[in-house]
Amino acid sequence: MSFGPDETTRRVIARVQAEGTCWCGGTVWHGRAAMRISVSSWQTTDQDAERSVAAIGRVAASLT
Repeated sequence: MSFGPDETTRRVIARVQAEGTCWCGGTVWHGRAAMRISVSSWQTTDQDAERSVAAIGRVAASLT
């Protein structure tokens, strides 16, 4: 997922990683910075997913 300019995407990734709510990493897709997330663990609950979405949204809103 992307958050507009590459630098903004990188900053969102860094802040989500620092917060520690969920795992995310950076990648380049079609020449643009993007966020990779992992939700494939059998231990991931609906609450985990909801907290992750909220954390990513909160961080992105604070930077965009």
